[in-house]
Amino acid sequence: MDILQLAQEIIDGRRLGREEDLSFFIDCDLDKLCEGADKIRAHFVGDKVDLCSIINGRSGRCPEDCKYCAQSAHNHTDCEVYDFLPEEKILEACKLNEAEGVDRFSIVTAGKALTGAEFEKAIHAYETMHAQCKIDLCASMGFLSAEQLHQLHEAGVNSYHHNIETSKRNFPNICTTHTYDMKIETLKMVKAEGMYACSGGIIGMGETWEDRIDMAVSLAEVEVDSIPINALMPIKGTPLEGLERISEEDILRTVALFRYINPKADIRLAAGRALLTGDGEKAFQAGASATITGNMLTTVACATIRSDKEMLKSLGRDVIPAYQKEENHG
Repeated sequence: MDILQLAQEIIDGRRLGREEDLSFFIDCDLDKLCEGADKIRAHFVGDKVDLCSIINGRSGRCPEDCKYCAQSAHNHTDCEVYDFLPEEKILEACKLNEAEGVDRFSIVTAGKALTGAEFEKAIHAYETMHAQCKIDLCASMGFLSAEQLHQLHEAGVNSYHHNIETSKRNFPNICTTHTYDMKIETLKMVKAEGMYACSGGIIGMGETWEDRIDMAVSLAEVEVDSIPINALMPIKGTPLEGLERISEEDILRTVALFRYINPKADIRLAAGRALLTGDGEKAFQAGASATITGNMLTTVACATIRSDKEMLKSLGRDVIPAYQKEENHG
């Protein structure tokens, strides 16, 4: 397989699907794979890097048994536990991220789904942010109904995040309290609502390369717009605490093959960037076009956002959000 030739074919319109043998991704030359992925990124996405930041809007006591998660009630970690945050705190974080020039801001909540009074609080917080801020708004609140997604959309949220985590085959090894198919159905509702769909997963949870390729193909089939790739950082007190950390080469190979299979999506670096040299500089030259930045609600968040932007500018990337460009040309 001439991997650079394949990159050109993808630029010319070819798409890789489930019916093909994609095992060449596992052992092809990594440098050439990354070079080809970067060409595909440059052609379809360009130099703009999409920066998003999150606030943990409700923490802990999650009834789901995801084996990697500090917030699962099934696991024994020392994670913080609190109910839905006060709106003022969320608004403050949103404004801080907008001032730093982040593209989008998301409230993420622990639990199977945000419902009832807490969902109403979230809607009100989004309406306030939408009225007072220009930054794009995202939500990550579990298994919402089509009606709830529509309410979020009406409140100013244009993006919804819902990871599939791994391949369909491997999913029951990671979680037994909900199914992979439920996740795919939620993503289909997000797309039907006309929102930007963000979904990826975690690598380094004991899955095979075939699982990673399968996950990339599944996301292409749903036509997700943004794919966060998290590298597992094993957490003490979770069933996966003893796993060895994944290598930088394996992360780069994963980022690159996801770009080949999802040429138009934002391939987004997420957790585990500490495993990459220079905060992921090589990954941005291997197909990545987006990242989660900042560090929740701390002054460190500003420093992280600023250092990310400096690193990306040094690679010749554009880190100015659309709302700032509009202001400058308005």
